[in-house]
Amino acid sequence: KYCIDILTQISAINAALHKVSLGLVEEHIGHCVVGAAQDSLETGDPEIVNDKVREASAAIGRLLR
Repeated sequence: KYCIDILTQISAINAALHKVSLGLVEEHIGHCVVGAAQDSLETGDPEIVNDKVREASAAIGRLLR
């Protein structure tokens, strides 16, 4: 195969993986973090939501590397 064609395919794959990763982070925030916030309110324990926020922040940090 021609080198430029392979580079184009790699770029497309990277873009697709990035889109999937962002979707997973969005799902985590929308489901897990929001659920933890509700649990935190019900129990009065702020660490429940803090843990999920830290988890989401770490995931975002990994995406930015």
